[in-house]
Amino acid sequence: MLEFNNVSRTFRGPEGVVSAVKDASFAVASGELVVVQGASGSGKTTLLLMSGGLLKPSNGNVLIDGQNPYELNPNRRSRLRAQKIGFVFQQFYLIPYLNVRDNILAPAGAANTRDDIKSRAAELIQRFKLEHRAKHMPSQLSTGERQRTALARAILNQPSIILADEPTGNLDEKNAEIVLSYLTASVEEGGAVLLVSHDARTTKYATRVLSMDGGEIVS
Repeated sequence: MLEFNNVSRTFRGPEGVVSAVKDASFAVASGELVVVQGASGSGKTTLLLMSGGLLKPSNGNVLIDGQNPYELNPNRRSRLRAQKIGFVFQQFYLIPYLNVRDNILAPAGAANTRDDIKSRAAELIQRFKLEHRAKHMPSQLSTGERQRTALARAILNQPSIILADEPTGNLDEKNAEIVLSYLTASVEEGGAVLLVSHDARTTKYATRVLSMDGGEIVS
């Protein structure tokens, strides 16, 4: 589903070129939850952004279901992301003026009036125990409720690949287990998850763990 072939990414900094990711090659197949671990600054988030078609590699290529998103024009690349990928971030990025239900429906765009989409949103609200919060704004939610809302939004369109950046970093044990249990259920249903984290709790849910150091995958 997701493939990296000799992928590198450099940035120009005040003291010269910085190699954020160096010659990374790996794949995440259907039914895998791959956790990427490493210290801050090791290249994890850069790796994730390239995985999702958000940051073009300096060298090498990224394939999403056999397609290189960086060879597509911006509109087609956006459609590929919308169809194939769900993003979950530590900072949630909920829309502050929309309630929980409408935040979850946001990825559907103009289609969010369809009965099947509304039914899907209602199912997710129930699954993530947000029924009593469906009409609340993000500012009225606990940290765990915000993350569960963000996860529900990410999977509304039933993406085949979920990319998660530190999804449990701000969560207590109970809420971390809810998030990780759903990600596990997703791979058991044939999806794929790439999760970057320094949270040791994530490794017990992983089918495989990759370690990054200084931009390189070292194990």
